[in-house]
This record gives sequence, structure tokens and C-alpha cells, in this order.
Amino acid sequence: MQNDHPLKRVLVTGGAGYVGSLLTPKLLDAGYEVVVFDIQYFGDDRLPLSNAKLTSIKGDLRDTAAFAKAVAGCDAVIHLACISNDPSFVLDPTLSKSINYDCFEPMVVAAKQAGVKRFVYASTSSVYGVSDAPDVTEDHPLVPLTDYNKFKGMCEPLLWKHNDDDFVAVTIRPATVCGYAPRMRLDLSVNILTNHAVNNGKITVFGGSQLRPNIHIEDVCRLYVDLLSHDAAKINGETFNAGYQNMAISEIAEAVKTVVEEEMPERAPIDIVTTPTDDIRSYHVNSDKIRKALGFVPQLSVEDAVRGLVQAFRDGKLPNSMTDDRYFNVKTMQKLTAA
Repeated sequence: MQNDHPLKRVLVTGGAGYVGSLLTPKLLDAGYEVVVFDIQYFGDDRLPLSNAKLTSIKGDLRDTAAFAKAVAGCDAVIHLACISNDPSFVLDPTLSKSINYDCFEPMVVAAKQAGVKRFVYASTSSVYGVSDAPDVTEDHPLVPLTDYNKFKGMCEPLLWKHNDDDFVAVTIRPATVCGYAPRMRLDLSVNILTNHAVNNGKITVFGGSQLRPNIHIEDVCRLYVDLLSHDAAKINGETFNAGYQNMAISEIAEAVKTVVEEEMPERAPIDIVTTPTDDIRSYHVNSDKIRKALGFVPQLSVEDAVRGLVQAFRDGKLPNSMTDDRYFNVKTMQKLTAA
């Protein structure tokens, strides 16, 4: 596909990760040259490395000089990279803070100095923590419950120190991502429950009443691609929630049970077992702003994510899904910190 937009070359931090492994080929298909800058805790073999328009660089965001070298000649940055869930963060808080927060502003400055015109920051909707507000909009106070959420939120104002007419910056607070990607994560709510339904015949729900916003990985990747060509005036200095279905964990479990029993009748009946939890994060995210400002409307549901995962299991794309550490960020991080 021909790319007629003035932005031609995009650097994706964390481009070999869960979202990055699906986003990178989508950017290539849209006609962009792509530089993936990733520490490669999970390798980069899930990327289309044979594509001449893709450059994969094994690099650490804390090495600002290495990042500055990688970003030279790039027109845009999509910043996905982070230690990306609470258990992984807790394993080594100093490492996690250094990656998720300390190197953020130096990276933004290096990107700007390199002539980058557009910077997309993937924050998280979990910055809201616990809220009983019926609809959590972008101006809701951030009440993070964990350091992971806190530092993701603390990066946002650092970005606004640097955006201007020549350095267009936008922050996205995505809901919990679900669905199949080449570098798969099975430690996210919909994905966890589907894995257990398919391979255990039983779903364990921790708590159940907590509300969680969800978004299909295909939708969030489409959004990131679209943000590269949106009118700068509509996105510069803006923060957008990006969610779709707000569901209680117990509702997600019921949806997973229904879809898996439909798709794999031989697995029925699938039991749902409920147990207590310490994880009380609960919030109902409102995504009206991004729909009104950018026309972004998610097209795929939690049920679609479950169907896609069932198909991936059927196709043998997720071998040893209950035991292989590569599907679970915290297990991989444990091995790395022990090494």
C-alpha cells in the first residue's frame, strides 16, 4: 500500500511485545517504514523480519544515546514499551521505575531533537484505580493503586512540557487489551479466562464484581495507525480514553464460557469457580471523547476476542499455553531477575 502521508518512518518502542507484534505489520501494510526498538525480553521472532521496510533494534530505553541513534530519521514515535503489569513491576520496582518513568522524558527530548513530528504515548486506563463514578472521563482524578499505574500517569504531564506545533503529542489510555497477537500474552483478563476455559474446562474468577473496560487488540492497533494521519489540531496535547465494553469480571467469565462452549462443544460444560481477590481495581471508562473528536469506534467485542483465541488454540498457534513462561510477563521477568 502506498503511504501518501508526510510521516513516512515510525519508531515503535516495545514493537516486539503483545500490542507491538500486531501493530508493526499493520504499520508496514499501511505503507510506513518501521523501526522497532525493543529490549527483546521475549525476542523478536514474531515480527515480519523479512520485510525490507522493517528494522528491528535490540535496545534499552534507559540508554538514551542508543534510542537517539535509533530514532534518527524517524517522523513519528509510538511509545508502547514498559514493564507492563503490576506483578512484573513489583518483582523489581527499581528496574520497573527506571524503564516506565525515569527514562521517559529523556526519550521524549531525544525524539524531539531528532526531528520527530508526532509522538503517541500509550498510557493506561488503570491510572484511574478505583472509581464508583458511573462514567470515568479523561478529566477524572488519577487515583492509582499501584506503582505501575502511578508512573504511567506521571509520564503524561512530562510529555506536555514538550509538545508544540512541530512536535504533536497525544496520550491514549487504553482499556485492558484482549485478543490474539503473534507475541501472545495470557496474563490479561479475557485471555486468561479463555485459556483456562479451553485447556482446563474450568474458569476461576478472582472477585468478580470489579468492573474492567476492555478493548480488542485489533481495534487499539487500528487506532495507533490512524493517529499518525489524524489532523494535528484534533490530537495535539490531548488525552483520550480508548475502551469499548465495560464488564464485571464475572460477566467476562460468562461470555467466555458461552463462546467456548459454542465453538468447542466437546469442552462443555465449563465450570465457573469464584474465589476472593486482593485486586480491587474497578472503574467504568467513558470513551465518548475519542468518538466525538476522532470518530474512533471499536468494531470488535470481547466475544470476538474469545473466538479469535479459540481459533488460535485450534490452529496450534499457542502450544503449551498453561505452562510456557513466554505467555506470562511476570514469569518471564522472574527468570530475568533471577538470572
